Amino acid sequence: MNYAMVLDYQNCINCKACEVACKEQNNVELGADKQRIWVGQTDNVIFGNLFVNFYPSQCNHCLDAPCVDVCPTQASHFVEGGLVLVDQKKCILCKGCMEACPYDARFVDDERVAVDKCTFCYDTRILKGETTTACQATCPTKVRMFGDLDDENGDVIQLLKQRKFFVLKAKEGTVPKLFYLVPENDEEYALQSIGHNNKIYTWDEMSPIIEAAKAKRSKQWKKS
Repeated sequence: MNYAMVLDYQNCINCKACEVACKEQNNVELGADKQRIWVGQTDNVIFGNLFVNFYPSQCNHCLDAPCVDVCPTQASHFVEGGLVLVDQKKCILCKGCMEACPYDARFVDDERVAVDKCTFCYDTRILKGETTTACQATCPTKVRMFGDLDDENGDVIQLLKQRKFFVLKAKEGTVPKLFYLVPENDEEYALQSIGHNNKIYTWDEMSPIIEAAKAKRSKQWKKS
C-alpha cells in the first residue's frame, strides 16, 4: 500500500464538514488553530472576473518527508503505506518538524503536550478495516478520493491517469501525496486560477518521481 489522496478541489463549497468529521473521529483538540485538516481560500481577478478557489489541505504525507529527517527522537516516522505519523510519547516539543514542514500542517496539541497532525485516520479507521478517511466519507460534494498509489486498477490511479493535476510546493522536492485535479473544460482559465508557479503533471510524468522517492524511503517504513 502507498496511501494518497486526490482532491477535485473546485467542488469544495467550504462547508467545513470535513473539519468537523476529522475532529470528531480523531479526538482532535478544539480550536480553530488546532486543525489536522483545513480549507484555505484564494481570490483574484482574471480578465475582469472575480474568482474564489477553496483548497482543502492537510499533511501531505510526503514520500520524501523532511519532518522525519529533523526529528531527534524519531517521534516523526514512516509507517507501512507511506504515511508519516507522530509517536506522541516520543515527542519532546522541539518543534523541528513544524519548522521543516513546507505545508504548515502541524500544530501543538496542548492536552497531549505533543505535536499533532493528519494521520489519514490510520489508527482510528484504516487499521480497523475502513477503506477511507473521515473527511472523504463526510464530504457532500465528493471532493476527496483516498486510495493506494500502488494499485494500478484502483480508483486513485485511474483518476490520475485521466486528469491532469498539481501538487503544492512541488519545488520543495518532498513528493507530496495530495493531488489537486486541474479543472476540466476550460484549462486555460484553470491555469490562471491555479497560478503559474504550480507545475501541471500527467500520471506518466509523476509516476517515476513517486517510484524514485519510494525506493529511497520505503526501507524506513515501520510495520504497524
